[in-house]
Order: sequence, then C-alpha cells, then structure tokens
Amino acid sequence: MKSKLWLFYAIITTLFWGIWGAFTGVPAENGFPDTLIYCVWALTMIPPALIILKLNNWKLQYDKKSIIYGAIIGLLGAGGQMILFHAVTIGPTYLIFPIISVSPMVTIMLSFYLLKERTGRLGTLGIVLALVALPLFEYSNGENEADYGYLWFVLAILVLFAWGLQAYFMKLANNTMNVESIFFYMMLSGLFIIPVALYMTDFSQEINYGPDGPWLAAGIQILNSIGALCLVYAFRYGKAMVVSPLTNAGAPLITAIIAMILLGYVPNGFKITGIILAVAAAFLLALDPDDKTKENKR
Repeated sequence: MKSKLWLFYAIITTLFWGIWGAFTGVPAENGFPDTLIYCVWALTMIPPALIILKLNNWKLQYDKKSIIYGAIIGLLGAGGQMILFHAVTIGPTYLIFPIISVSPMVTIMLSFYLLKERTGRLGTLGIVLALVALPLFEYSNGENEADYGYLWFVLAILVLFAWGLQAYFMKLANNTMNVESIFFYMMLSGLFIIPVALYMTDFSQEINYGPDGPWLAAGIQILNSIGALCLVYAFRYGKAMVVSPLTNAGAPLITAIIAMILLGYVPNGFKITGIILAVAAAFLLALDPDDKTKENKR
C-alpha cells in the first residue's frame, strides 16, 4: 500500500490545484480584494506547515544558509501568489494557468547556465513548445473574443519567472535542507508579506466581508495549501520524474477545462493550440530534468 501512496497524494494535489485555479478569482469578483485574498492564502499555509513540522519532531533547520534559502524560496513563491491573485481578477483563468505551468522552462535554463546541468531531448522539446505556445495566448482575431487587455498576460509571465526561479532555488536548497524546513520558511515568508498586502488594499472602497468574500476565499485557498502539503508527501513516497508531470501539467489542464465550462466560452483556435502546447510542454519539462539530477523531495 505504501508504494502507492505517492499516486494518492499526487492525484489529490492535481485535483485540488486544478479546482483551486478555476475558482481562485471568484471572491474578487464578489467584491473581496485580491490583496486580502493573498492574506487569506498566507494564513491557510500555517496548518500544513505546522503539521509536517510536527511529524518531523519539530526539527527545523535554522542555520544561516537554510534561512537565506528559505527566505528566497518563500518570497518568490509568495510574491508570485500576490501577482497571480491580481492576474486572475483581471484576466482569463483558463489561459493564465497553462502559461504558468511552463515555469520549469526557467528552472531548466538557469540550471543549464549556472549549474552546468544538461537536459535531454524531452526538456529541449519542452522549452521549444513553451516558447511557441506563449505568443499564441495573446493572439486575437478580433472576432467574438472577450477583451481582457494585456496586463494579465504580463502578470502571468511574471509569475512564470518567479516560480521558475523559486524552483531553481528549491533544487539548491534540497542539497542541504529537509522539505519540512523549506515548507515552513515558505509559510513564514507568506505571512511576512501580509502587511504589504494590507497596505496595498484600498479600504475606502466597499469590501465584501460576507460568506462569499473572505470565507469563500478561505475555502478555495485551503485547496492550494492542502495540495502543497500532499505534493510534499507525493515526492517523499514517489519519484520526482513521475510526480512532476502529473501535477505540473494535470492541474492547469483541469483549471482550463473548468474555467471554460463555467464561462461557456471556447477560445479561438490559436489560444486552444497555446493551451495544448503549454500542457504538453509542462509535461515534458517536468519529466526530463529531475531524473538526471536527483529524486529529491521538495
């Protein structure tokens, strides 16, 4: 049974992140600012961080190197989240998440130039597909298309780079840190940025504090946090080269499908092609690098 635990945890992560992605912008649509959604997300990271730390007998690494790595990883992840929450407020969820799914492209390229690692044919093909896919997301034929502007696309690219850079530092940290410490510092960094999010919030506007505001946000964001916790255990019990493709490509695909169903909208052929290429790229990018470098747990 233990040998199948990785699949159980990986499926939960994929489903929870797929559903989370599709609905994460709903509270903002209901009048609850995306900056406050960030605060709610940061708070939902506390339970899983404490749970896995307790399971590890509260063994937290607090040497200088671990703290620096933890802060970098956490701030990149939390900063990406804050940008993401604004992106899904102003842009199409079904396009944003497939774009972000190719963030391993950044990780691989940094590893290539800075760590002198070499990717195989799958990783190279994944990078090519990602580069081809990205311009297609912003292509418009001007016929019966919702006008979201361009800012969402820029924000999605920023999240892509932030999380790709985060994964690069995770690779470095995994050589000296345990996953419980990495996750704890991710949670701590998220909490650290809460004052910034509060400062950025316009409290002069009418804010929805009802059930479909903060409480709905909490219910949606806990899916993200539980998914992240399950991902830790998926990597603990399974191979990274198997777990990564399932979560990196599967979750954005679920998000895109759910979002399009809810909108009752089918994007043009170029954007559908972009989604397909991005998901394929995410699969190839996730599949290729880890089998050559390690089978580390995040």
